[in-house]
Amino acid sequence: MYKPMLEKLRSFFSQKHTLPYSFRKEQLLKLKEALLRYENRFYESLYTDLRKSPEEVWVTETGMVLSELRFTLRHLKQWMEPEAASTNLLNFPSRSRIVKEPLGVTLIVAPWNYPLQLLINPLIGAMAAGNCVVLKPSELAPATSAVMAEMIKETFAPEYILCVEGEGKTILPEMLSQFRFDHIFFTGSPAVGKIIYSMAAAQLTPVTLELGGKSPCVIERDANLKVAARRIALTKFSNAGQMCVAPDYVLVHVSVYERFLQTMSGVIKDFFGEDARKSYDYGRIVNAKHFERLEKYLNEGTVFAGGEKDKSDLYIAPTLLTGITPGASVMQEEIFGPILPVIPFREKEEAMAVIQQHPDPLAFYVFTSDRTKEKEWIEAVPSGGACVNNAALHVTNHYLPFGGRGNSGIGRYHGKFSFDTFSHIKAVMKTPVWFDPRFKYPGFRGKLKWFKKMIR
Repeated sequence: MYKPMLEKLRSFFSQKHTLPYSFRKEQLLKLKEALLRYENRFYESLYTDLRKSPEEVWVTETGMVLSELRFTLRHLKQWMEPEAASTNLLNFPSRSRIVKEPLGVTLIVAPWNYPLQLLINPLIGAMAAGNCVVLKPSELAPATSAVMAEMIKETFAPEYILCVEGEGKTILPEMLSQFRFDHIFFTGSPAVGKIIYSMAAAQLTPVTLELGGKSPCVIERDANLKVAARRIALTKFSNAGQMCVAPDYVLVHVSVYERFLQTMSGVIKDFFGEDARKSYDYGRIVNAKHFERLEKYLNEGTVFAGGEKDKSDLYIAPTLLTGITPGASVMQEEIFGPILPVIPFREKEEAMAVIQQHPDPLAFYVFTSDRTKEKEWIEAVPSGGACVNNAALHVTNHYLPFGGRGNSGIGRYHGKFSFDTFSHIKAVMKTPVWFDPRFKYPGFRGKLKWFKKMIR
């Protein structure tokens, strides 16, 4: 079913339409114009899917991808230029350079929690690098998926960028059994990521896997609690907690534990009012299945703040959970919702024991005023990315790579890192013919000492 469409993308790429800078720039500008043209449609669809306000959509979706687009357009010509590289003594007087080539036909699979941003941001990198692209938006955000498919169809030729809607567990195996993609970019859960990785491995297709995990947050005794609470609440309860880099749980030094809980509770009321259900700024859970999963977590500790819920409205209040029972599932699985376990610790080793149950998180956050502690914590916790005295906002910096490690993912993107991810970095060496000493050719007897001098 999909093979004829996919082969058209292969043919379009093989004809080298995507190689020139002029083509790439023109297509990125068309994408920018389309996003602005569909801006109000996306406001409507994202409210339908996740109850996001236009302001939240701009900050976390539309505005973020337009910022990425502007950054890419500003730097694309420079990124495409070959880079000069040094040449070693053995190859004197050769000249070396690094050339960036497009990979070919790429597949981008997006999740439902940020269905615009997490589809379009990698698309920008793929287009900038000169690839043809197949987009698979999430069926769990159906309103946004439909608008996205319409926008892509209206803006681009299907042999250049093709948007395929439908159920991922049916579509992806079928496509991957019929066609070898040159790269697969997947954002989603580790469980599905393993399936994608397995299917890609059968065809030796390289992958970027942007997965989730339990991103820990540490509050040291010398942290500014008011600032910490505000910055944690901003990201943890954005999109009703359905964010892969949101703090999954907070480890708070016992000396400031009660004060932090009180401060955090006050911040939640300040942000969302006495009843977050009525807040203009507070979203909803994506569907009943995820609501039921989150609802069970509320019984695994003591609700310090929040805890209100309404399945008919897919509403769960911003919740602080204390007294977590040993082995509770809320501490075994990524929460991906507006429930924040808050756990006291006395010594660093005690906190590390909790963190090490889920190694290599996608992100790690530490709040401290002590530079020595900052350095110790950053070095102690391997993670995809990290913030000191902040949470999640490292993903908004075009100059930083975003990606996981281990269970939280493979590869990186954003800014030039996206361009590089969707490019083949080719080594090129040019050697003149006027210098061709007989010494380097057989026979080699008696030349060992000279080879040792030259190859070192």
